[in-house]
Amino acid sequence: MSAPYDWPSSSELLEAVREFLESEVLEATEGRLRFHVRVAANVVAIVERELALGAQHAYSRAERLARLGVASEAELAEAIRRGALDDRMGEVREVVRDTVADKLDVSNPSYRDAQSSQS
Repeated sequence: MSAPYDWPSSSELLEAVREFLESEVLEATEGRLRFHVRVAANVVAIVERELALGAQHAYSRAERLARLGVASEAELAEAIRRGALDDRMGEVREVVRDTVADKLDVSNPSYRDAQSSQS
C-alpha cells in the first residue's frame, strides 16, 4: 500500500530539520542558543525514532503485557501491588526490562548502548 502523502515523508522532513540544526545552526551558535539548538535537534531525533519504532514497540509491549494477563502498565502495577504476580516475578522483571529498553531506544539509545558496553 502506498503512503497517502506525497514526498517528502514526515520522517524525511524531520531528518532534514535535524541535519540542518546539527550541521548549520549548531556550528553557527554559541552559549545559551547553542544549547537550545542541541536540545531542539535531540527532540527531532526522538520524534524520528518514535515514528520509526513506535508501531513495533506498541505491538511488542501489548504482547508482553498479555503474557502476564494485563492490558496496560497501570494494570501491571496494580497486579504487582495485589501480589497477583508474585510467583511470576522473573517474567515481570523481563517485561519491565524490555519495556524500559524500548523506551530508551527512542529517548536515548546512546545511553542504552553505553550501559550494554559496561556490562
